[in-house]
Amino acid sequence: MPYAIAMAGKGGTGKTTIAGFLIRYLVQKGKTPILAVDADSNTNLNEVLGVSIRASLGTAREEMKDGVVKQGMTKQMFMEMKLAEAVVEGDGFDLIAMGRPEGAGCYCAANHLLSMYLEKMIDHYPYMVMDNEAGMEHISRLTTNNVDVLLVVSDPSIRGIEAAHRINTLVDELKIRAAKRFLIINQARDGLTDSLQEAIVKHGLTLAGTLPQDDLLYDFDMNGNPTVTLPADSPALSAAFDIFDKIIEVD
Repeated sequence: MPYAIAMAGKGGTGKTTIAGFLIRYLVQKGKTPILAVDADSNTNLNEVLGVSIRASLGTAREEMKDGVVKQGMTKQMFMEMKLAEAVVEGDGFDLIAMGRPEGAGCYCAANHLLSMYLEKMIDHYPYMVMDNEAGMEHISRLTTNNVDVLLVVSDPSIRGIEAAHRINTLVDELKIRAAKRFLIINQARDGLTDSLQEAIVKHGLTLAGTLPQDDLLYDFDMNGNPTVTLPADSPALSAAFDIFDKIIEVD
């Protein structure tokens, strides 16, 4: 089984960027190949990593539910083919997108087959990084829903901390095993205010560290450049690597 790291956080906190930083960190540590899973319905991890997505697992679910299976193929063969088509190879990592939420109707058979093939696929990777939206249902659908590290990303606001608390509670409700849970505050200006620190303690969150506002990162985003290619002296990237050194097992 891979060492699994899951990202979560409300929209706009920068969790996808941090997921990209983490993948770069693991690549530089030689922990390849890494399986990157984009489980956010607003798929954009590929943009951070600088690769293009051809297909998603959501498309495969839809096609199987609608009976779009090529003549002479079993459903198992069809889903295995679609899973292979959805894998995008990068430099030291493979990326797969889960796709948008499902529509009306029963997806039980399709989800079962996808879970089965994903489990087979996962075993070939020493590390897996999963980028999620605020909901954690994508992890709960996997038959292996064990997470070694859950990183909840927040902006430096009370609302952000409250959202992080709700995500933490949702993990418990979905019975997802997260061996370690950490909070990362992104886009911090001059440290954390007393009220933010009090809110973190109140909700029992474990703060791993903060990432500063970074003009270079902003420029990369504005120009559509893959943020994973930021120079090593980027303040945000450097701070992220310092955090990863403390909380991610790479031995």
